Amino acid sequence: MSAQLSSTRTRAALRASARVSIDVLLILVMLAVALWALGRMWSVVWPLVVALFLTTLTWPLTRTLRRWGWRPAPAASVVTLLFLLVVGGILALIAVPVASQSGELTDGVVAGIQRLRGWASGPPLNIGDDQIAGAFDSAVDRVQSSVGSMVSAVATGVGTVVNGVVTAVLAVFLMFFFLKDGPRFLPWLTRQLPGRLAVDVPIVAERGWNTLGAFVRSQALVGLLDAVFIGIGLWVLGIPLVLPLAVLTFVSAFVPIVGALFAGFVAVLIALVSNGPTDALIVLGIIVVVQQLEGNVFQPMIQSRGLGLHAAVILLAVTLGGSLAGIVGSLLAVPIAAIVAVVWNYVREQLTDPSAEPGEPAATAATVGPDGVADREGPEADDSLAGVAVPS
Repeated sequence: MSAQLSSTRTRAALRASARVSIDVLLILVMLAVALWALGRMWSVVWPLVVALFLTTLTWPLTRTLRRWGWRPAPAASVVTLLFLLVVGGILALIAVPVASQSGELTDGVVAGIQRLRGWASGPPLNIGDDQIAGAFDSAVDRVQSSVGSMVSAVATGVGTVVNGVVTAVLAVFLMFFFLKDGPRFLPWLTRQLPGRLAVDVPIVAERGWNTLGAFVRSQALVGLLDAVFIGIGLWVLGIPLVLPLAVLTFVSAFVPIVGALFAGFVAVLIALVSNGPTDALIVLGIIVVVQQLEGNVFQPMIQSRGLGLHAAVILLAVTLGGSLAGIVGSLLAVPIAAIVAVVWNYVREQLTDPSAEPGEPAATAATVGPDGVADREGPEADDSLAGVAVPS
């Protein structure tokens, strides 16, 4: 006998599917509106995001100073000043050796051009001087005919640089205020929210903060591994400017894709003009191997351990973020995915924990004090902004 479909159950399943489809559609519309509003406010949101990243790096030192009895403002001021000094030192490590060896690098560039010209004039290319001169003249004519577009491109580049400087300055000021007044945020947020939200939102915000700190620390560790391995390879080959190139590799690790390409291009170029094409190819091979290890081994393993995300999820998040928003999307994809996971895990705790009593939050890593402020318990509390008492 062949079973027949129940018309009642079929209609009920279709109605349930329609309701779910409408709910999903409404959620997608809300996300689209939120992304549109975020894009309209990006000039303010981007410095805020950068400031949060910088705060996660500098907060441990600030927390230590405040535990030693420092007032919030002096502690934040000292840490901000030290941060600026470290950034200035990194720039000096890059600029001073480059300036001291600029003459040697210039001679290497000229010698490299001469070797390239001599190679091009021989077999199998057999390019003569008249052909090179003709190509140069045509290049000059093309440049002269596109002066207008070049001027507009330069103006766009200058505007980008100015925006970058403004963003950096605003991010440093915001970092100072976050370091100074950060521990007051969760109590303030608790007082602003009604009912159950006064407990749930601060807990999720605190976990999100810890997740963001884990992301920045893991990214710094990945950049350090890149700098060490590439620096050792450059040192063994006798490439000049090993220290500036290693520092540049570490700093560029915080800018996905483009940062690694830029640092690798600079290292290969210096190897080419100083040691010749053979060492340049070896340097290129070292950089490719290290970058492959970083992207497929180091970064997924370290970030999956620190963020609680599977390595495949991290790879997919970076790919999706890059396809949607380019470099910025690649930079923010992993922390956004981790924060989404934090929210989902907390919601799942509240919905599935059988020990939770009606009207009370499930057993989590946080409890509510007598003043209604969410207090952390356990070893993770030390990484939180709320873990420091605010002097009255």
